[in-house]
This record gives sequence, C-alpha cells and structure tokens, in this order.
Amino acid sequence: MSDVIQLLPDSVANQIAAGEVIQRPASVIKELVENAIDAGATTINVLVVDAGRTSIQVIDDGRGMSETDARLAFERHATSKIRKADDLFALHTMGFRGEALASIAAVAQVELRTRLADNELGTLLTISGSRVVSQEPVSCPVGSNFKVENLFFNVPARRKFLKTNATELNNIMTAFERIVLVYPQVAFTLHSNGSELLNLRAGNLRQRITDVFGKRYSQDLLPLDVQTAMGHITGFVGKPETARKKGAHDFFFVNGRYMKHAYFHKAVMNAYDRIAPVGTQVPYFIYFDVNPADIDVNIHPTKTEIKFENEQAIWQILTAAVKDAIGKFCEVPSIDFDTQGQPDIPVFDPTRNVAPPTPQYNPSYNPFKERASRKPSVPDDWQQLYEGLGNQGNQHIEEPALFETPLGEDRGGAIGGTLADASLHYQYKATYIMTAVKSGLMIIDQYRADMRILYERYREQLQSRSGKSQRLLFPEVVQFAPSDAVMFAKLLPELEALGFDLADLGGHSYAVNGIPAGTEGIDVSMLLQSIVSDAVEHTAEAADELSHSLALSMARTAAIPHGQILSNDEMESVVNQLFACSNVNYTPDGKAILCILPQRDIEQLLG
Repeated sequence: MSDVIQLLPDSVANQIAAGEVIQRPASVIKELVENAIDAGATTINVLVVDAGRTSIQVIDDGRGMSETDARLAFERHATSKIRKADDLFALHTMGFRGEALASIAAVAQVELRTRLADNELGTLLTISGSRVVSQEPVSCPVGSNFKVENLFFNVPARRKFLKTNATELNNIMTAFERIVLVYPQVAFTLHSNGSELLNLRAGNLRQRITDVFGKRYSQDLLPLDVQTAMGHITGFVGKPETARKKGAHDFFFVNGRYMKHAYFHKAVMNAYDRIAPVGTQVPYFIYFDVNPADIDVNIHPTKTEIKFENEQAIWQILTAAVKDAIGKFCEVPSIDFDTQGQPDIPVFDPTRNVAPPTPQYNPSYNPFKERASRKPSVPDDWQQLYEGLGNQGNQHIEEPALFETPLGEDRGGAIGGTLADASLHYQYKATYIMTAVKSGLMIIDQYRADMRILYERYREQLQSRSGKSQRLLFPEVVQFAPSDAVMFAKLLPELEALGFDLADLGGHSYAVNGIPAGTEGIDVSMLLQSIVSDAVEHTAEAADELSHSLALSMARTAAIPHGQILSNDEMESVVNQLFACSNVNYTPDGKAILCILPQRDIEQLLG
C-alpha cells in the first residue's frame, strides 16, 4: 500500500494560514501598520483604492529592511520579535508569529520598497501569489513602502464574498481606530480613493481621542489613573450624562494591544450603576500596562482575546478606579432653593461698632378708631345657589363604565378574537392600552404598537420616495466619527427619501436643515447617531435590508414612549392604525404587541 501522507507545498500552507489571518482588506492594513509601528515609525500613511479591493498602500518612516531581510520577511514563521518559546511571555511588540506577510503575499500581488538609513540604495521586491517575481535595487526613502494589489485574486470565492465598499471601508476605519488610539505619539493619515479621511497629528491621548471621535469628547472625558502591584491602569471614562443606548465607543488596550473583554466591560458598567440610565453604555478608553508574563495573547488568531492570570482581582481594581474617577471629577454642588427672602448674615467684625436697631412706630395709631372694610363672606343672592336641588335627592348618579359593551364590529387580525366597537379605552400605568374585545380584555403595548405603525409608514415612504420634510427654524449640526461618517454617507439617499434635509459641512459634519414630518421634538443628533449605530451593527447590504434597518431605527426613536399619558382619542387612533397594519401581533424585531385575557379567565379569577 502506497503512502498517503505528504507535506503541503508552502504556497498551499500560506493560503491556509491566510484564511485565518487575512479575512478582509482591514486585516491587511492592521498587519502592515502594526509592523510599521514595531519598526519605530513616527509617521504612517495609509492609502486604499476601492476599500482595499484594488490597492492598499502603507508607507512608514521606520528603520526599514536590508535586502536579505526583505526577502526573508515573506517566509512563514520568519520574525524578528521572538527567538525562543519563553519570549512569548515577554512580548512588547504587536506581531510575533511571522505569518502576516507570508499570508498577504499568498493571496495578493505585493510590491515592497524599503531602505535602511545606512544604505544608499533600497530594495524593490515584487511577489505574486507567494512567488517572487523580481528583486532589484531601487532609490527610495528610509523606511518601508508596502503596496498590496488585487487582494484574493487567486481565491475567487473569498473575493466574491467581500462586502460592499462602504462596509469594507467601515471595517478599515474600525481597525485603524484601534491602532491610532494606542500610539498618539505617531502621526497617521488615511486616504480613500484620493480623498483624505483622517489626518492625525502626534500629540497626547486626549487630543487623539478628540481628533478621532469629534470635539464633543473634549469635555466629556474623566481621567483614570491607578497604580497597583498587578499593573498600571490609565485612560479616560465618560461622564454619566454621555450614556447612550448604543453606539458608545468602548475600548480596552493591554500593553498597547486592543482587546475585547466582556468581563472587564461589566466591571466598568458596574461602576455606573444607579448613575447612568439602565440599558445604556458609557464610552471609555482604558489602558492596562501589566507584566507580559501575567497574560496570554496567543489564544486567538486575531489576538483580540487575551487571557489574564488575575482577572477577578483586576475586575475589583477596575471597578474601584472608575468609581473613584466619577466621584472625584463629577462632584455635584448642593443647591439650596429656600434662600429667597432670607437675610444675608454678615461676617462678624470685632473692631466695628454695631448700633442696635431702633424700632419705628406711630404713637397716635389706634386700631379701634378705624374699621377695615371687608367683603361680606355670604353673597346677597345666595338663594340662587340652591335652586332646583329639592327634586334631585332621589336621582341615581351613574358612574362611567371602564369599558363599553362590545357591539361586535370586526376590526380583524387580533389573537383569539375580534375587537369590539369600543369608544372608550383605559391606559394602565401610562404603558398599556386596555380595551374590550368579544373574547375578553385586550392589552396593547403602546410603544410597540406605535413602533409597528411608524415602521410600516416609513417603509412605504422609502419605497415611494415620498417623505415630507419639516424645516427647522435653526439648523442643527451633527458630527460623526470617521468610521460612522462612512456609513452615514451610504445612508444619505435613504435619509433624504424619509424627509431629512442634510447639508455636508466637511470634516464629517452635517447641517440638519429639515426633519421628517411627525418627528418634531425628537433629539435629531441622537436620532441620527442611533440610525448609524444600528446600520453599523447589522451591516445591511441589500437595499431591502437597508430600508428595514433604517425604518426600524426611526420607528424605535419616534414611537410613543412608555410613561406618556394619552387621551382617549389618541388611544383610539393608535388602536385603529394598528389594526390597519399588515401585522398587528408583532413588532418588526419580533416582540409581541398585544395579548388577550379571555373572558372565562376573568370569570374564574373573580369567581
């Protein structure tokens, strides 16, 4: 029997590794920029064409590579970061496996220009699909210039399943943000199709956060700094008033590396208990500086999941540090509202002679000589107030019924029975609308019902492009983070179809000149931020999915909230519009809108 086990060729092994390391254009930029930082670069320029599909270029002014190193860098497991296994527990660099460049070269066409400071000429290396095409000397500046073209050209299935340019560019922005927030001392630029998206100058951490996410963060961040035996925790946390339901920017970094850690996230949110509204998130930018031997970064290919040796102790330290920052920098002065009319108490001065007050009075005043004029307590025509009361003593005063008797008109579609023709509804705890049906008592969630109504209205407006706009007397300015601005530009035509009147002011800022009719009184900035956050979270691609996400975000924000008291006419309008919808039982996101308490159950409860 012949042997069946054989070693894979390097080109095949590199493509297998590329499947884990290089998932999309953002992965290429992450690996190349991290290598540039490890090379000591102070300025890094990133240029992408067609969201990285056509071209990705990363230019740095680091130390560069020699002719031999440039060739060897594209071999698997070739790295300058570690020499032995023990070095894995003393890592201070971003990369260490030596798989990134080999994986990129396996699925793309790569051109590298690099030069050391001591050399007069640099090296030009061209690789296509793990095969070296050419290597020759070239004149170039000190540092490295990687140009990656036609990503996944030899893996059509991977290239086919890349998302739209807007989504891939948003992923690039997200990966870029995670790097630039760690190295504020390095200058970065990002260009897409020739236009500048980010230009970040070197500075301090607060300035970098403000440059990336907008000026609104300048006054909303609280410094965090605690030194313990287990490590140094620094960074910034948001004030309680910056809490948002979604879209909050939360970042953890350990030893200069971005990480995801649900356990530590819970520790931060625990510090805002009873300070921020329930169900909201607060932005934070927290940096851990710990002994590399106490963490393990080699548990996931993306290196975003990191294992800590003392997680429970760090959890307690982190919670205490955030609480201390909130208490130290968010002191609320007590306000005494009962000072009106009170005398000012002067400061005592022992050297000053203070004369006692002298009372003033009129010695000739006699209260018995003058009679104050008073209005009579009983009016002269008091008899008219009691006319006609004698014949009403035996009349029965009928109290209004809670629900009208069902009269049988079918308004269709409800669970378990038809809605009665009731003109009187009851609102329970400003949350539920209760009305009579033939089979019992119907309970409707007013917020979910109005969400369903508005969702179908907005979907119809998007399909017919017939949204009406209400002009604002004073336009509002909304500023987005660069990653959110990419998604917002994709949503712009749909928002205008709903009735938004938006003008681009540059710098990721937009002027809101008009809003959809019926959304008056809603915080426009929070509405647009919520819409963008939902779109980023769901990464809608098809036009129908995008319309669904946009209509759902609008409906969630504009629907009648729990706690709003409604008149009987308003409740009747909600009920009528709900039963005119295509689905009266569930919201667009699958939550129940109404339920029916059957008549027999009511009789059993009262029996």
